[in-house]
Amino acid sequence: MKKLATGFYAAIVVALMVWGFYQAIYVAPDESTMHEVQRIFYYHVPNAIVCFAFFAVSLLGSIGYLAFRRSNPEWAQRADAWALAGAEVGVVFCTVVLITGPLWGRRAWGIWWTWDARLTTTLVLWLIYASYLLLRRFAAGPQMQTLAAVLGIFGALDVPIVYMSNRWWRTQHPAPVFGGDADSGIKDPAMLAAFGWNVLAWFAWGVLILLLRYQVERKHQKNAALEAREALESHV
Repeated sequence: MKKLATGFYAAIVVALMVWGFYQAIYVAPDESTMHEVQRIFYYHVPNAIVCFAFFAVSLLGSIGYLAFRRSNPEWAQRADAWALAGAEVGVVFCTVVLITGPLWGRRAWGIWWTWDARLTTTLVLWLIYASYLLLRRFAAGPQMQTLAAVLGIFGALDVPIVYMSNRWWRTQHPAPVFGGDADSGIKDPAMLAAFGWNVLAWFAWGVLILLLRYQVERKHQKNAALEAREALESHV
């Protein structure tokens, strides 16, 4: 039953991705200034939004692990699995953001990369969570999960800085599309629809990968606990 539900959800995700692509490439009109290059927006911004969402999952999981590691170890392990899954999926989306941004910047600014506040804080965010994943991959011992949780919480502190960077500082990065000045927002309904469909599609894809990664990590935790128990019993 679980495999059937997963397959059905995966089919929905594929349909949403195809529909989002169609809306972004064939339905949304050309932007008057950037023309075809502007279509990167329909992938760059949704990936940034979803990236923030999954780093939030990692943050909540990290807090949950620290809160329950002594009082309820089972809940703590579940929270830790969510923290790891959220960080991994978040890094994937953050990588897409860091690739699509310079593609647009090369055409708009004539340069692939500039140490703009938004770009720099996003790169720092990626580096923190990449460090988190390296810690989870290569560190060992009972304190690894605690250290990873602290690092995950620290990394999440950069998310609001990234979001507010082009509001707090004068940057080359475009002004906020939503929630900016009186002229912000997407005026064309077809553009807004293409943007919305791609946010939904990429979020649905991320949720699918998140759930699968969580299940894999839970199996890994249970296998590790079983091996530790068998090793302890063999020495008794």
